[in-house]
Amino acid sequence: MNSLDLSAASWRKSSHSGDTGGECVEVAALAPTVAMRDSKHPDGPTLSLSRTVFTTLVGEIRAGAHDL
Repeated sequence: MNSLDLSAASWRKSSHSGDTGGECVEVAALAPTVAMRDSKHPDGPTLSLSRTVFTTLVGEIRAGAHDL
């Protein structure tokens, strides 16, 4: 398993996220991937996806494909 160097990652939250510390995901654009983490646990695990897979996932989320 390869480990990403996240030391220079610039993490950002969605503009739809509030400042109340709720359920927020942060993302960092890295070449050639996009990393994601739970904003409540910034030192916790991260998920890394290719830009293509990340873009597809965001589109599916916006379309409601992963709503419960």
